[in-house]
Amino acid sequence: MRTWISKGWRPFLVLILLFIIWESTIKLFEVPAWLMPSPSGIWEEGIASWSEFKGHFSSTAFLTIAGFAIGCSIGLGTAVVLHLLPKVREAVYPLMILSQNIPIIVLAPLLVIWFGFGLLPKIIVITLICFFPVAVSAMDGFRQTNGEYILYMKMSGATKGQIFRKVEWPHALPSIFSGLKISATYSVMGAVISEWLGAQKGIGVYMTLASSSFRTDRVFVAIFMIMLLSLLFFGLIVLLEKIMVKWNRKEDK
Repeated sequence: MRTWISKGWRPFLVLILLFIIWESTIKLFEVPAWLMPSPSGIWEEGIASWSEFKGHFSSTAFLTIAGFAIGCSIGLGTAVVLHLLPKVREAVYPLMILSQNIPIIVLAPLLVIWFGFGLLPKIIVITLICFFPVAVSAMDGFRQTNGEYILYMKMSGATKGQIFRKVEWPHALPSIFSGLKISATYSVMGAVISEWLGAQKGIGVYMTLASSSFRTDRVFVAIFMIMLLSLLFFGLIVLLEKIMVKWNRKEDK
């Protein structure tokens, strides 16, 4: 906790200074609120519209968690299968890389055509965004396991499954959590993008309505809430990593 406070005050101070400069510039040059609202105006609008906004926030949070859980589960499962079956990996891995060259914003309308305007195409969008970072990070973690440990396990008569459970999986956890942290931030973005496909609720819907009515203050409220949701989600993954990968922290010291 002390380490976090000693390191965290610097970016917090920079953030406060940026808000002060922002507020002062708006008032000094008398910039219209519809063009660029002040931080105080955004704060006031956020409080005033919270009763309306909280439904959109909870909808996006649900989409984010659901898509993240499904995408990461599929990513981890795929990484395990491809690691344990090298021939399958040689055939499938290039296709995984090619799939990431298709922009999600282009694929999203096709998902609406195929699956309609319901929840399914939105979950698919988030799943596709979260899948790749976790799968690639996990496979890299499995491959980077110390070869001496694997050799020792083989000399002890361990099976391939035992080697994976006792050596490769634990040593891949730091890499897996790196992929999870990337996916955690991307999942919020994916949820907002998916809500542009015709959702009735969500931060993406709120932003669309606000921008079409030139309510720039509400757009910034949505932007800051997206950032907050991403930070909260990222923080939960970091906390889970500290609980599950204690041995790695001891080695770093």
